[in-house]
Amino acid sequence: MCGIAGWVDYQRDLSTQRVTAEAMTATMALRGPDDEGLWLGRNAALGYRRLAVIDVAGGAQPMIAHGQAVIVYSGETYNYRELRRQLTGHGHHFRTRSDTEVVLHAYLEWGPDCTERLNGMYAFAVWDLRSRGLLLARDRLGVKPLYYAPTPTGLLFGSEPKAILANPAFTARLDDEGLAELLTLTKTPGHAVFRGMREVKPGHSVWLTRDRCGERRYWGLTAAQHTDDLHTTIGRVRELLTDTVSRQLVADVPLCTLLSGGLDSSVLTALAQRALGPSGPVRTFTVGFTGQTGGADPGDIRVCGVPPDDPRDAADAPFVADVVKHVGAQHTDVVLDSGLLTSPEAAQAVLRARDYPGVGDADISLYLLFAEVRRHSTVAVSGEFADEVFGGYRWFHDPAEVQAATFPWMHSTLATASSDPLLDPGFLRRLDLPGYLGQRYREALAEVPHPPGESPREHRMREICYLHLTWFRQLPLDRADRMSMAAGLEVRVPFSDHRLVEYVFNAPWSFKVYDGREKSLLRGATADLLPASVVRRRKCPYPATQSPAYEHALRARLRAILGDPSAPAHSLASREAVDAALRRPVGAASLQRDRVAMERLVGLNDWFTTYRPVYEGAAL
Repeated sequence: MCGIAGWVDYQRDLSTQRVTAEAMTATMALRGPDDEGLWLGRNAALGYRRLAVIDVAGGAQPMIAHGQAVIVYSGETYNYRELRRQLTGHGHHFRTRSDTEVVLHAYLEWGPDCTERLNGMYAFAVWDLRSRGLLLARDRLGVKPLYYAPTPTGLLFGSEPKAILANPAFTARLDDEGLAELLTLTKTPGHAVFRGMREVKPGHSVWLTRDRCGERRYWGLTAAQHTDDLHTTIGRVRELLTDTVSRQLVADVPLCTLLSGGLDSSVLTALAQRALGPSGPVRTFTVGFTGQTGGADPGDIRVCGVPPDDPRDAADAPFVADVVKHVGAQHTDVVLDSGLLTSPEAAQAVLRARDYPGVGDADISLYLLFAEVRRHSTVAVSGEFADEVFGGYRWFHDPAEVQAATFPWMHSTLATASSDPLLDPGFLRRLDLPGYLGQRYREALAEVPHPPGESPREHRMREICYLHLTWFRQLPLDRADRMSMAAGLEVRVPFSDHRLVEYVFNAPWSFKVYDGREKSLLRGATADLLPASVVRRRKCPYPATQSPAYEHALRARLRAILGDPSAPAHSLASREAVDAALRRPVGAASLQRDRVAMERLVGLNDWFTTYRPVYEGAAL
């Protein structure tokens, strides 16, 4: 796992631009604390920061092959051993045991089409010394990030926006569309908030030459008739999960699973224990904060300000204990002080990790949890993405939200800023967030593939599933990536394996709820691996803190913004609404909506203060 950065300019000698290239690369230091590298050519500069996971001694980058191509690579290719054998049969020779060298040789053998052969989570750049062309590629589900900004004479790129922002050739600009992206939290695929910057879409690659810069889709969800019966489908889900977990346990550094006692993390822990066999036991961690009713599962994160699916009905600890005993795991419980959530240093670290406003204590807590896990392990396996694949969220099963003419997760007024109670109504009218959200929703629906002969129910649920697998998925995956990499921890996400996603996407919705519960296929495929208590357990949300100290600190920050006319968010706030919210008692049940809005307003203020984008819109 690593951070990458780079610069191509066809009219400038970049071999003389070491200082700027080093500055871009240095922004990726947290993603790669173990090593760094820089390659400078006449028209290209490639930078790299490494978190060593596979072939610790031999996997240094940038990596060059036969004077033909140079690569900087972030992520993991889980089928690299099979590809290595195949490439050896084609006459390729390898100097290292790393997956990076396999990807580089795959490019030399198959060109840009090499992405279609990779199974993994990755973002990489290849500079072809023969053609002087640049390939940028991102994994199918977008687990690993990759941004780029075309220039009149080339292109800038990086794992995160901060790498591009470090180059004087790019100025941070914000228009109304970027502002709408921040406030609606739609995360439109390909958009990057800053004007002139793009994010490589999941399942896409970008090819740059002197004459053009074009993006190509190499993978996407397609509609296919599902011919397997329910029993066969359950069996196939089990096969796919067993294979992908086994692939994702390869590492030359300590590896663990993040265990909450919920279905998703328990399944992965049980499968990991089986795959490790005599080389086990699997190491597991449950990390929580004082004042929570249970541990925290990064696979069940509160996203985009959405409140928990249901009130927590039980602490995690008894379920964790049942799983640990059932599978024979080597377990560690870690409880952190909730007071850390008010740390200004932690809040600034989170903002710098995201490059965008976050979601308050849910971000800070996740960052602190990952930082603690990193003290014990370099790689963690997470249950993230199971809810998107198998239909676990509340709104999959709420008829009103399923039928709403918008993104289901945005139907609740708690989830969208278009009715934000603390923002100035005039500002919201000028920005027209409902119109922007409606446009994006129509674009998303137009992408959904459908097989012939679907019933109305199956037709709509296919749309709901597609929206989660393509649009919503970016919110939790991005968040997990930024918070974990800021702590120097690699988080692997087995439920994002594209083979599993493709198969379950085309299974009928009736199969996904065959037992009348959420995630029926996952439960049915793995029940024999788990203790009965976990199989019976209903979905529980990520436990946001109940610490009064955090809420007091949040209110103090908001009062400071109201009292400072020079504060960027001062003009965005409705003073009357903020004053009314601040008069309500700390911890009041009715404050949940206000608290989400407070976090949003404070987050916007911090972001504008730190990044100082040049505003080029009309809404402010």
